[in-house]
Amino acid sequence: MARGQQLEVLNALDVAKTQLYHFTAIVVAGMGFFTDAYDLFSISLCTKLLGRIYYFHPDSKKPGSLPPGASSAVTGVALVGTLVGQLFFGWLGDKMGRKKVYGITLVLMVVSSLASGLSFGNRPQGVIATLCFFRFWLGFGIGGDYPLSATIMSEYANKRTRGSFISAVFAMQGFGILTSGIVAIIVSASFNHAYPAPTYEEDRAASTISQADYMWRIILMFGAVPAGLTYYWRMKMPETARYTALVARNAQKAAKDMARVLNVELDPEVEKVEKLTERSSNSFGLFSRQFVRRHGLHLLGTTSTWFLLDIAFYSQNLFQKDVLTGIGWIPPAATMSAGEELFKIARAQTLIALCSTVPGYWFTVALIDVIGRFAIQLMGFFFMTVFMLALAIPYNHWTKKAHRIGFVVMYSLTFFFSNFGPNATTFVVPAEIFPARLRSTCHGISAAAGKAGAIVGAFGFLYASQSKDPNKTDPGYPTGIGMKNSLIVLACVNALGMLFTFLVPEPKGKSLEELSGENEDENNDEDAKTTSNRTAPV
Repeated sequence: MARGQQLEVLNALDVAKTQLYHFTAIVVAGMGFFTDAYDLFSISLCTKLLGRIYYFHPDSKKPGSLPPGASSAVTGVALVGTLVGQLFFGWLGDKMGRKKVYGITLVLMVVSSLASGLSFGNRPQGVIATLCFFRFWLGFGIGGDYPLSATIMSEYANKRTRGSFISAVFAMQGFGILTSGIVAIIVSASFNHAYPAPTYEEDRAASTISQADYMWRIILMFGAVPAGLTYYWRMKMPETARYTALVARNAQKAAKDMARVLNVELDPEVEKVEKLTERSSNSFGLFSRQFVRRHGLHLLGTTSTWFLLDIAFYSQNLFQKDVLTGIGWIPPAATMSAGEELFKIARAQTLIALCSTVPGYWFTVALIDVIGRFAIQLMGFFFMTVFMLALAIPYNHWTKKAHRIGFVVMYSLTFFFSNFGPNATTFVVPAEIFPARLRSTCHGISAAAGKAGAIVGAFGFLYASQSKDPNKTDPGYPTGIGMKNSLIVLACVNALGMLFTFLVPEPKGKSLEELSGENEDENNDEDAKTTSNRTAPV
């Protein structure tokens, strides 16, 4: 596409004022992320219950707990499914179109959420295996939502507020995390009221079985509700104009769809599309030398920063209960019934989500188009590094009762700056800087790299935080030595994220075609190379 010859339909989207359809798209796409976060993070609330039910020994005076292998499998299998789904649906979204694939991912999430709560088996291993099977497919559907939601929102948005719109979709993840805690609080409080904990310790341990079996199933199945409510509206959304015009090359349909959305008259410009696509140099493939020359460093930047971020982000979120138990903020499991333990863990996680996680997302929404993606990502990685080291180096100081609140405050700040930082920007940038016909694929690859980091964090943190400590004899209890070392490693990971951020360009204020080089023709190829390889912030 020759420079300056932007199609009217795409220009109309770039300069459009904020309208109702923008907010509709945010809610419809965002509810997918609400469901994603709820499903991925609610499992951390359920693992304690699963251990009490399926690994309970009547002769033991302690509640049952999942072995590390079973715990990491239940926690991590959805992440594996998400990684596979991001690659598959990202590629499929560029081949078949965003809308055609969008409904499939939602159906998978609804069915798998319900099936997870209905997991069955005659033995503990059977129930855990069934649960892992359904959670893999749940993750597979969630994985597809990442590239499709990001791409759809970026292609609908105007260039002035595009970053805010995309990050607003992702910010719904914060509400999903918050809701998972609230639902767990309501469920546990309901069962605690209906079945008060017995007085004797033996009866307390035995009474957890029937209660806990209902609680974890209800919590997991609730994830189907928000996803199911948005299916109708997803199917009503038209295909994005950028896919229809630049990939499917159907200018007439693109103009017709966007004229209805924007409520304006648009010229289809059929001849212009044919001429521009014929002379466009932007027809290279994902594995071509030209792609590597134009976007290779960009893809390395988006994949590496997302990989490093998710090691820290998922370690913090999935094992938050272990960190808080390690410093004594949550009492030992043996002193509580199942409902009491779930209530206290959910209350702690909800408090942190409400005070730090959710505000962090919305700070990004408010400021991303003001100070830019680069500055927010660099700042976020920096402060995550600082606060992780501040927690790790004097770790023994924080475990003392008088200093626990200080630990929780600083720990919460790491959540704030991950969300007012790289957790949001790593989602936004890959949806902006790649060509339309590769946008969903490249976002899927970047997101899959993130989930690879999440898997490293989920499995690695579990074992590292339980390393041998001469003062602790319970292998299921997070030890001081292991926790301290884990926090130091996470700080180093965040520091590396700062370095790789310099490979990522600043998309603020530019159209998608400017960023991807799709408004460059063969005569401007060298200029396109110079523009696309700019990695410093503007």
